Amino acid sequence: MDFNNLSIYQPKMEYRRFGKTEKKLSVITLGGMRFKHGWTDPRHEIPDDTLEQVVDSIKKAFAQGINHIETAYGYKKSETAYGIALNDVLKVDRSSYYLMTKGDPKTADDTYRLIEEQLKTLKTDYFDFYAWHGMNTVDIVNKQCVKGGSVEALLKLKEQGVIKHVGFSTHGPLEAIIKAIETDLFDFVNLHYYYTFQRNKAAIDLAETKDMGVFIISPNDKGGKLGTPPQKLKDLTAPLSPSQWNARFCLGNSAIHTLTFGLPVTSSFEDLNGIFPTSVPMNPQDELIKHHLDAEKLKIPFATYEGHGMYNDPSGINIPEILRFRTLLKCFDMKEFGEYRYNMFVEGDTWFPGAFPLNGKIEQIDMSRCPEGIPLKEMIKETHEALYKPKKK
Repeated sequence: MDFNNLSIYQPKMEYRRFGKTEKKLSVITLGGMRFKHGWTDPRHEIPDDTLEQVVDSIKKAFAQGINHIETAYGYKKSETAYGIALNDVLKVDRSSYYLMTKGDPKTADDTYRLIEEQLKTLKTDYFDFYAWHGMNTVDIVNKQCVKGGSVEALLKLKEQGVIKHVGFSTHGPLEAIIKAIETDLFDFVNLHYYYTFQRNKAAIDLAETKDMGVFIISPNDKGGKLGTPPQKLKDLTAPLSPSQWNARFCLGNSAIHTLTFGLPVTSSFEDLNGIFPTSVPMNPQDELIKHHLDAEKLKIPFATYEGHGMYNDPSGINIPEILRFRTLLKCFDMKEFGEYRYNMFVEGDTWFPGAFPLNGKIEQIDMSRCPEGIPLKEMIKETHEALYKPKKK
């Protein structure tokens, strides 16, 4: 394959302007979080089967017309594997693709040291996009987006041409995302948004007013383990697969520019072809599928209640997420996804915070913020009973 002439290998891919960056990105990005042995130490030693998988994924992605690769320092071996695969094995012309990486330096000095290491690891002399990784709380925004902070250091590196565009990546609540966008320091934002998680719509709308690039994180995994969907969900999205329809749902919004597809989805790219052509707004067939999905929510009492305003509850329980898992379980039979995500809660964490409703926690819920008539505590209890798996000692 001629990696310096990729234009002939673009069967159905579409491209969108990534906001004010003016870069035309493929609407599908190749993610780099889940390669074989990717999270094992030491981070710079790449097993043969890991490298083989990375090389294979890059070949398939480029053949599909994907021109954007995303990784992060926090993905352990990922940056090293990409650096070797792209430059030593495939010898891809650096100008033929866009590269995004991420990091969460806490000081300006940390920023310069980290960027120097990442440039060396990825075997490049510039990053097209660099995101501050984990802008998950208002407190983090207030600490990093100030004079002398790490974001200012990133912007200085942008002035030097080492970083072409600075953005942020977030798993945080809407208020933190809005706060970060309103600083006007960033060219793009990486956030979660898909049919099964629409709480960040207001952030996307705000980003659009500021002409920011909008990158959707993990629409297939965090969006519901759509690579292994339940039969009910497959029936509801037919003739499309759930991952195809979800991608079209996201791309039906012109403010959204690219979605990351990572392993294991990228082990086979055939499913991508069913996404195209996309339509803004969604075409009648896709709207009909959405209507069928929405109708399922109306069949289950309180399934449309999302716990607005109850994110930072005194109990520490992540009420909006638990209610989301309840809806997906009862309306779409998404038990596998619910078990997977529910049991990842970590009390006090900034990435996926949530206390389990145990040891009296449920009695600490501030019910004054819950609309009258909604049996919130009972809904939380039934979800916990359905999805909780005690950790083995």
